[in-house]
Amino acid sequence: MQETTGYYVVKQKAVPEVLLKVVEAKRLVESGKVLSVQEAVDEVGISRSSFYKYKDDIFPFHDNSQGTTITLIFQMDDETGLLSDVLKIIAEFGANILTIHQSIPINGVASLSLSVQVLPTTGDMSKMIEAMEAKQGVHNVKIIARE
Repeated sequence: MQETTGYYVVKQKAVPEVLLKVVEAKRLVESGKVLSVQEAVDEVGISRSSFYKYKDDIFPFHDNSQGTTITLIFQMDDETGLLSDVLKIIAEFGANILTIHQSIPINGVASLSLSVQVLPTTGDMSKMIEAMEAKQGVHNVKIIARE
């Protein structure tokens, strides 16, 4: 049976510590803050074998999202200007909005789906999603598709 590669988007709090340390070690090497992999793994507190085992399999979400379309769904309170605030966050991060679909609010809450094109100039998508989640009145931001 052929093994297929599957991708998952998980929040940072669900990722094992060793994998987060691999990401940090890679960042140290790529930024030139350390001269070798050995220095990087020593600084973050993992073994070289852990680094090499996982280095090609974990990366920050934004590193692999440029040139793609991300579809987000969330619920938001039916408040004047809230959708405008969410769209402003997307604009501030330099992403291109492709589609917007908002349901009629039920019990004061509307469901919304957005398709966003990630451009080479787009900022960190993780931070964009965090900014939307932090917005008062926005609930349950989830990535449902990545093309």
